[in-house]
Amino acid sequence: MTSIPAQQAAPTRAIRWWLLGVAALIAIMVLVGGATRLTESGLSIVEWKPVTGTLPPLNQAQWTAAFEAYKTIPQYRELNAGMNLAEFKTIFWWEWSHRLLGRAIGVAYLLPFLWFLWRGALSAELRRRLWLIFGLGALQGAVGWWMVASGLSQRVEVSQYRLATHLVLALLIFAAIVWTLRRLADRPSLVASSRLKITSMALLVLTFVQLYLGALVAGLRAGKIYNTWPDIDGALIPSASRLFFETPWWRNLFDNTLTVQFEHRMTAYALFVLAILHALDAVRSRAAAAAVNGAWWLAAVMTLQATLGILTLLNEVPIVLALAHQAVAIAVLTLAIFQAERLAGRRPASAQQKLVLPVTQTG
Repeated sequence: MTSIPAQQAAPTRAIRWWLLGVAALIAIMVLVGGATRLTESGLSIVEWKPVTGTLPPLNQAQWTAAFEAYKTIPQYRELNAGMNLAEFKTIFWWEWSHRLLGRAIGVAYLLPFLWFLWRGALSAELRRRLWLIFGLGALQGAVGWWMVASGLSQRVEVSQYRLATHLVLALLIFAAIVWTLRRLADRPSLVASSRLKITSMALLVLTFVQLYLGALVAGLRAGKIYNTWPDIDGALIPSASRLFFETPWWRNLFDNTLTVQFEHRMTAYALFVLAILHALDAVRSRAAAAAVNGAWWLAAVMTLQATLGILTLLNEVPIVLALAHQAVAIAVLTLAIFQAERLAGRRPASAQQKLVLPVTQTG
């Protein structure tokens, strides 16, 4: 019986490396998606072919056909009329790479998952989590095409609503994998006050809100206007008549470029202040060292993110700064997940469902 822990360690380690690799691929895909958006490449492929679309055009005739298909949509006619084939290939490769990476993530997730299922190496609880993540991944593929389809007929870009949904769903999948990874480690619960636990979860939720608002800013190209800080539209707080001129009023929260950028700024300030207060509270309440260090790391990276956001805005969204801003946003989300998970309650180790042994092994 003493050999069982050693036997269990091998599948646990393999599962953790698998999930870590998938999480890394999702982070890369989010960045490639950001570059695709910044280069206006997302509508360069006007068909959804989950299988045959894996191959790019392989000869001149296929490239010409792909280019002619792009010429039929409003974006080409209104924004890129006169584009030559070489220029089209540039935007095509960004979108094709983004879609190929999505397919690669699907394969990288599904095949090892099926292997672990076949080997009987997953507990019932872990199987449920991983099936849920798989379902979200399948939904993400459909949401991606739903987003692209919004820009193929009456618009010159995709809907900012659908873009934000696509991004947040990708990061929700990323968060679910990271949380699951953390839960695979057998660590005792940290002693922390209820207030500290609540603020850690509030930081995680508010981070998702900010990511959604950031996607709206990107979708509306709102970062290319009102390029001053700390004032916006000539004031620290714009007039209500400018913030809420559309009807019904709530549409301003999603469609008005001034309102959306203002929301993004205010949420950033709220996140920054809450992160600092959370860190100070961790120190004052003499929380465990891991909780204190996690809080300060989150506050520090959030400060870096705010600085990058300001620089990106002042410089009118250059691609290098914009991608750095997006990369650090992923880092903020990761640290927020870490902090919320480490402060969340855990069942005693003896009560947790353990990974089971493969059916071919005996204790």
